[in-house]
Amino acid sequence: MRKYNILGVVLGIFLCAMSSGCGTNPKAENNFQDGYYTAIMSDYNFGWKEFVTICVMDNKIVSVEYNAKNAAGFIKSWDSAYMRNMNPVSGTYPNRYTRTYAAQFLEKQNVQDIDLLTGATSSGKNFQKLAAAVLDHARTGNTQLAEVAAEPAEE
Repeated sequence: MRKYNILGVVLGIFLCAMSSGCGTNPKAENNFQDGYYTAIMSDYNFGWKEFVTICVMDNKIVSVEYNAKNAAGFIKSWDSAYMRNMNPVSGTYPNRYTRTYAAQFLEKQNVQDIDLLTGATSSGKNFQKLAAAVLDHARTGNTQLAEVAAEPAEE
């Protein structure tokens, strides 16, 4: 009799888990392949070329880098003069909005839920395009550089 009770409990737990979705990974539908994926804009915009790099492990984005570089390779978010000029006019600057967009992407694991920031709308649209491109590559495991056409500049 005790054997049947234990079997019933185990069977009940199994059925509960199967019917309620316990133990399933909600991110599993992404089907990301482990690796590093990078997308870069095809052209310079005001002297800067934006890029996004992600690292995927176990079907999840674990790191995101978003920035821009000039022809010499200098990183936009390190440009103090650019920050001093942009912040009073638009209320944001590259070091702030690049980190904000990257953090949203890491947290939400998709492009659709990323909120654009006032003052960095053009970069936000470019970020969304770049993020979509790296996600496409992550789904197929294509680690080659993805090149994306830029949005017209607003900032």
